[in-house]
Amino acid sequence: MKRQLAAADILPLDDYERVRNEKRGAIMTLKKKRRVSVGPYATFYFENYDTMWLQVQEMLRIEKGGEAQLDDELRAYNPLIPNGHELTATVMFEIEDPTRRAMVLGSLGGVEKKMELRLGTESISGRAEEDLDYTSAEGKASSVQFVHFPFTTAQIAAFRAPETEAVLAITHCNYGHMAILLADVRLELAKDFS
Repeated sequence: MKRQLAAADILPLDDYERVRNEKRGAIMTLKKKRRVSVGPYATFYFENYDTMWLQVQEMLRIEKGGEAQLDDELRAYNPLIPNGHELTATVMFEIEDPTRRAMVLGSLGGVEKKMELRLGTESISGRAEEDLDYTSAEGKASSVQFVHFPFTTAQIAAFRAPETEAVLAITHCNYGHMAILLADVRLELAKDFS
């Protein structure tokens, strides 16, 4: 499995337009298998090479920045491709009502440090992408977070073992929710390991 996007992997805009519907449809189907809701507002979208390829292609299509934009997009999205011993996710707090969204996010400062993946009795703490601030000085959480779950070899084996319960949790004092990872999600995410 590829671990990094290179400029050569990205299609020119005209070529992408010709295959966009097909590629987008296939990757959107894949994304459904990589999505886990935790509580009423948070959704973890587990990323991989294919999801990040689509993200870069779509950003270039929307912004039309060409070669000048490509390097920035690769720098932004390559860190979200799992490196073979981790899972990576974009975590979105999705709240339609703007007043409710401001209230909830205003109470979730530091939530980026309160995400974990439990394998049986063991816990893997999520590590937020380091180059971004996820909580404002006022204590408001960003609605989009990027998190890495680093695994040891033994934890990878436990994740792959169907008898080990895998639970995704947010343990913030104002948002304590968890979700069991279902078998089909685990099979898909296990492909991210070397």
